[in-house]
Amino acid sequence: MIGRKAELLPPEGVPIAFEISSAGSRLGAQLLDILITFGGMFLLFVVLIWMGVFDWGLLATLFFLLTFLIRIPYYIFAELVWNGRTIGKRIVKIRVVSDNGGRLTPHQIVARNLMKEVEVFLPIATLLSGQFDTSLTGWMLFFWMVGILLVPLLNKHRQRLGDMIAGTLVVDQPQLVLMPDLSTRSATKGNGFVFDTGQLGVYGRYELQVLEEILRSRPQSLEQTKRMQEVARTIVRKIGYQQRLLPNDYWNFLNDFYRQQREFLENRHLFGDTRENKFHDVKAAGKET
Repeated sequence: MIGRKAELLPPEGVPIAFEISSAGSRLGAQLLDILITFGGMFLLFVVLIWMGVFDWGLLATLFFLLTFLIRIPYYIFAELVWNGRTIGKRIVKIRVVSDNGGRLTPHQIVARNLMKEVEVFLPIATLLSGQFDTSLTGWMLFFWMVGILLVPLLNKHRQRLGDMIAGTLVVDQPQLVLMPDLSTRSATKGNGFVFDTGQLGVYGRYELQVLEEILRSRPQSLEQTKRMQEVARTIVRKIGYQQRLLPNDYWNFLNDFYRQQREFLENRHLFGDTRENKFHDVKAAGKET
C-alpha cells in the first residue's frame, strides 16, 4: 500500500514532504504509552495491597483519580520535552508536527491531548465500567465511538478530531541520511565563512537535510536563485550572522554553513547529543524561530 504524504511549508520556504503515520503505528504507540502510564499505577497498587490496604472501593477511587492525574500530564509533558513525541511515539518512530509547517506550540499539544480524553479514554472507561446498555444513552455512546474510530480513516491525513482542532499531524519520523559527497564538495569550494558553535547549534539534522537538497545543484532559473537567496537570508537572520553578504556570496555561504554545521552535529552526536531539528532546546520553545 502506497503511504500518504503531506507537504508542509516551514518558515525557511522550502516545502518538505512527510509520510503520514499508519493507523498501526499510531495504535502501537498508544498501546505502549498506556502500558507505561498504567504500569506505574499497577505497581503502586501492588504495594498498597502488600501493605494491607484491601478497601476495594478506596482502591478503585484512587485508581481513577491517578489515571487522570498521571495520564494527561504524561502526554503533554512528553510531547513538550521531546518535540511532539511520547515514549511510545519515540519507539515506533512517529511524531506530532504542526500542519502549517511552523513550530509545534504548547497550545496545540494541550488541545490535542485534552481532546484525546474525550475521544479515546472516556469511551474506553465507559465500556470497562459495564454501564453500556440498549437505552438511548447507550446507543448514543456506541455511535460516538464508531464515529471517533471512523474520523481518522475518512480523511487523507488520518487526523483524529483532536488533531483537526489543534492543527496537528502525526507523521513518520524522517530518516535523516546526510550525503558524504556534498560535504566533501562544499569543503573544496568554500569562501572562508566561519561560524561559531552558537550559530551552528541553532539548527539540527532535519534542517541540514533540507539545506542539502537546495545545494545539490546551482540554481538554474531566476525562481531557484531567489529561493536560494531567501533561504540564505533566513539563516543569516536566525543565527545572528553579522557579516554583510553580497548576492554573489549566498551560494558559498550556504555551502560553508552546511559543511561546518554537519561537522558540528556529527561531533555532538559522538557525545550523545543528537539534535534532530531547530526545536531541540526546550528553552527556545517560546522564542521566535
